[in-house]
Amino acid sequence: MIRPYILALMISVYLVFDQVAIGDDDVKGSVVKISVTMRNPDFFHPWNRANPTEATGTGFVIDGHRIVTNAHVVRYASQIYIQPDQSDEKFEATVQAISYGLDLAVLKLESSDAISDLKPLEIETTITPLRSEVNVYGFPIGGNQISITKGIVSRIEYTAIGSNLLGLRAQIDAAINPGNSGGPAICGGKVAGVAFSGIQNANNIGYLIHATELVAFLKDVEDGKYDGKPNLWEYSQTVENPALRARLKLPKSAGGVMVNRIRDAKGSPLQVNDVIMKIGPHPIDSQGNVKVEELTLSFVYYCPLLAKDGHVPLTIWRDGQELEVQCPVLPEVITQLPYLNGTYPRYFIFGPLAFEAASGELAYSLMSDSRWSAALAMRKSPLISSFYELPNESIEELVLVPSPPFSHRSVKGYRPIGLSVVKFINGTRLRSLKHLVEFLRDCADEFIEIEFAELGAETMVFNRKEMAAATESVLTDNNIRKQYSDDLDAVWNGGKSK
Repeated sequence: MIRPYILALMISVYLVFDQVAIGDDDVKGSVVKISVTMRNPDFFHPWNRANPTEATGTGFVIDGHRIVTNAHVVRYASQIYIQPDQSDEKFEATVQAISYGLDLAVLKLESSDAISDLKPLEIETTITPLRSEVNVYGFPIGGNQISITKGIVSRIEYTAIGSNLLGLRAQIDAAINPGNSGGPAICGGKVAGVAFSGIQNANNIGYLIHATELVAFLKDVEDGKYDGKPNLWEYSQTVENPALRARLKLPKSAGGVMVNRIRDAKGSPLQVNDVIMKIGPHPIDSQGNVKVEELTLSFVYYCPLLAKDGHVPLTIWRDGQELEVQCPVLPEVITQLPYLNGTYPRYFIFGPLAFEAASGELAYSLMSDSRWSAALAMRKSPLISSFYELPNESIEELVLVPSPPFSHRSVKGYRPIGLSVVKFINGTRLRSLKHLVEFLRDCADEFIEIEFAELGAETMVFNRKEMAAATESVLTDNNIRKQYSDDLDAVWNGGKSK
């Protein structure tokens, strides 16, 4: 005879497993496979786009018949199709909102009727506790059916998400493979995060964009555009060292980070050697962290939460006393190597040379390749040394010759060049690609002399008229449709520069 309490336990266990199974089915019905055709940039031939490639990812339905996925799944996509689980139909979709820095995107279907039967998933609005169990849904490589993997939230950090933005990232002990990107991680029936990255050659390590970042992103794009996350971009260091603390005359109990370089001295109330002790009411420890519930996170976690009218309140230590300041914050870091954020490289062709405005994506990809980074470091290339440099009156952006010159008699005797940054043109310091175009448009000198920034790079001299006359034949011989990117049309065909 089964005792009553054992029977009750059996019934409760049955109900729990029954609810989990029903929950899985509900979630599966809200997860979609995303198929894209993309045309990536060709940084070495910026007048071209790379050949079309096919890729897949994952998305999930939220309120308003919208679909959330990763930005990298749909970046440079010329066609996007979504396919519900257990369906053989594909529906065309477009990007409604996107954040490349947060690696999040929202898709909208041309007809919401296609997914009107799919239940929107609820998104968690609080920080998921460590050691929480999550189920990750997606369509990774290796099969066509939906995959469900289980993991534990083992770490939560405020760190880089995309290439140029910080966010809350959760690490789980479930592998995330190509195709999983954009899929939901479910905890307690709600979306706890969005799968976006894994580590190659590591066992069962995956990363989620935390659900709180998704909530903030969706709120930001309610007006139809993404404004970004305010952040401090000053350079700082910890104040753990005893000699450093003594030099700064920091109180024994004080923590914080010391500012060692100001990115924008004109607009910042901070000075070198200031110690940022608090952000709003939150004390910063000597390693630059703050307490957030059970977590220890970088103090800049609070920047977007406390920012008001483009400023964040800080308590700093300067010359032996505490001061309250309002410090400017920006939604993204601005450098001499701006990020393309889904646009294509800007370029200009003149005679046998192609010129390109260098981008953060180009520099980042080169530095991620040990062969390129070593070669560029040996040449002291500004593509590495200027990665975090601010635009200034002398240099707004870097301009490079991305590939060897086109075949033409005017380059006879010059060694092949590539990925070389132009420093001077006829002795004038080059400020930007626009400046280059204006200079060539207005130049009446007999010769064009180009000096490069890299060690060992040859100076190139061309007859200006011959160089200009060669442009049309170069374009024709190489099947190049246009001499310049669209943004330079008005510059090249405009009046004399002032």
